[in-house]
This record gives sequence, structure tokens and C-alpha cells, in this order.
Amino acid sequence: MRDQDTQLSASLEDYLEAIFWIVSKKNVARAKEIAAALGVRAASVTGALRVLAERKLIHYAPYEVITLTSEGHEEAQKIIQKHEVLKGFFTNLLGIDEDLAEEGACRLEHGLPEPIMERLLAFTEFVQVCPRCGPDWRQQFVEKCTSRSVLPCPECVDSCVDRFQKGESPLQIASVRPLTDIRPGGKCIVKSIKNRRTVAKRLVEMGVRRGTIIEVKRVAPLGDPIAIKVRGYHLSLHRQEAKSIDVVPA
Repeated sequence: MRDQDTQLSASLEDYLEAIFWIVSKKNVARAKEIAAALGVRAASVTGALRVLAERKLIHYAPYEVITLTSEGHEEAQKIIQKHEVLKGFFTNLLGIDEDLAEEGACRLEHGLPEPIMERLLAFTEFVQVCPRCGPDWRQQFVEKCTSRSVLPCPECVDSCVDRFQKGESPLQIASVRPLTDIRPGGKCIVKSIKNRRTVAKRLVEMGVRRGTIIEVKRVAPLGDPIAIKVRGYHLSLHRQEAKSIDVVPA
């Protein structure tokens, strides 16, 4: 974590995030593309690029293409993770419209301390995989628990307890399958990881374990690599790595 004297401003974080997304699509970024992405004048971009270069977060020279340094890539991933965790909390748990959730995440991501982000992520994963409330808990919340009227908790709790006692939880009903069986746009819950030595080191280091939620974003035409989002990070896995991860659909 950067100390307080070297913390990036919200504006610089926006620039770094924009560069990350452009580079991820085109391998390099250009000042005019960054300006267009952020809706600012080209003249404003130059100053920000110089500061980011001084911080050793980007490779930059006037009139040349821009790329991220290894430190810049890591810093951008942290910023994006905060954004994704917040947006996921708003949409997946609170049932907020995606556009409004995007706006809220953009406003809050810059001031979110790391310990709070980690706790929010842990809570988000917990309520999505806990077997005690069944698969319809979110719908129950959106339909019945977002107003200030009397909450129907006794009826809901009784129903949840009944399903739990019968073993009717998502993790108990769904069949286990390899991650490669999940289609783009689908979410799944990690049941186990086989051959951990063969799975991408960065995935293991992130603490991916039983109960972690993975969203499949894209699959290459020939099935390799597979782009996923896990714990707010965007990663690519080789097909063989994905085969080592057993999941159940979320």
C-alpha cells in the first residue's frame, strides 16, 4: 500500500484506470484516446501523464505511445478492484440499476480504505454462497426489504430454515463441474481446486478458495484463454488451468 505522501489523487487514479483499459484492448495507449475516454482536453492529459511517469507508473515520452510499468499495472488493478467490488455490491446485493451503480462506484472508489474494501468483498461473497437463505434471498430483499414498511422477516426466516433443514441449498443442489463448462456471462462458486501447482500462481496468491465467486467474462474462439473476474480482479486463465477448478453455478 502506498504511504500517504505518495497516494494518487482521484484524478490520477482515473487516468491510470483509463490507460489500463485502453492498453488491455490495444496494447498501447495514446494521449488522444485517454482524453476521449475521460472527456477532457488533450492539453490536460499531458500534465497527468508526466506525473504518472515521474511516479514510475507508466512509460511516457512526448508524441510516443504509452504503456504501464509493472508497478502501474498492479496499481491500476487495485483501483479497478475497488470499483468492481463496489459496483458488484450495489447491483448483486442491493438490486440497484447498473448505470446508477456505476456512478456510485466511480464516486466512492477513490476514498475506500483497503481494509473496508476487503471486508465488503468478504461480505459480498459470504451472502452469495451461504446455504442458509437459498437462491432467492436477493429477490426477497429487493421485493420486500427495501422499503420502510414492516419487514416480513418471520415468514422469510421460517421458509429459509425449512429449506436448509431439507438440504435445499444452492451448493447442495447444483452439480459440480469444471470452470471450463461455465459460459460467458455466467457466475459460479468455487467448490475445490485440484492440482494447485498447475493453476495460475496469481490466482492462488489472491486467496481463491472454496466459496469464492468467479464470473466468466469471455472465452477465446478456440477456448483458450478464458477471461474471468474474481474478487474484483480481471484475469486470464489457460484452459488447462480452468479445468483444475471445480465449481457449481451461482
